[in-house]
Amino acid sequence: MNSSNPGRVLISGGASGLGAAVVRAVADAGGKPYVLDRDPVEGDHRLVDVADTAAVTEAVTELGRQTGGFDAVVTAAGWDQPGRLADVPADRWDRVVHIDLLGTAAVIRAALPFLPIGGGGHIVTVASTLGLRAVSDATAYCAAKFGVVGFTRALAVELAGQVGVTLLIPGGMRTAFFDGRTEQYRPSADAALNDPANVAAAVLFALSQPPGCAVRELVVCPDTEPSYP
Repeated sequence: MNSSNPGRVLISGGASGLGAAVVRAVADAGGKPYVLDRDPVEGDHRLVDVADTAAVTEAVTELGRQTGGFDAVVTAAGWDQPGRLADVPADRWDRVVHIDLLGTAAVIRAALPFLPIGGGGHIVTVASTLGLRAVSDATAYCAAKFGVVGFTRALAVELAGQVGVTLLIPGGMRTAFFDGRTEQYRPSADAALNDPANVAAAVLFALSQPPGCAVRELVVCPDTEPSYP
């Protein structure tokens, strides 16, 4: 692996959206993507619900042993159920937190034994601009993404000098993330949204840093993003 080749990269949520863009970027750079998702993809993947910690642990351990380890982990799996707290069913509210926050921790926890320690391993977590700024009708998503911010910053301290840790904070992107929502919770037709390929390029930049150098945080959003700063 050289500085432009990300090597073996474990990607949660790699079947769609930003995760799929990261899969393509890793492959295009000569790396080898390994995907965790509930939906199948071409190439090496494991069908798993990221909200299921036991299933995640089993899948990541199996992949890690099969591949001989990973060079990087990108936790791109994410989900949302917008609505006022009193109107969102409790199980769906909980699922947002289980996927976006607890799933992030589960993937990384399971992958750590398979990352090179002190030898160029990288972790990229995916938060959101709504992990920095709260809005109405997004209590679950904001709780989860604020949690990812805190989790990642603490993890960076914990793994300092051992594994590079980057917090990615993306703004809105043109993906299927908003599909199935009522009009109230969908971006307008003229909304400024990023191409996920551009955000994936930022992920590759973080993964390309040499041992001893870490990009701690990246905010990547449309230049007219309403939720940042």
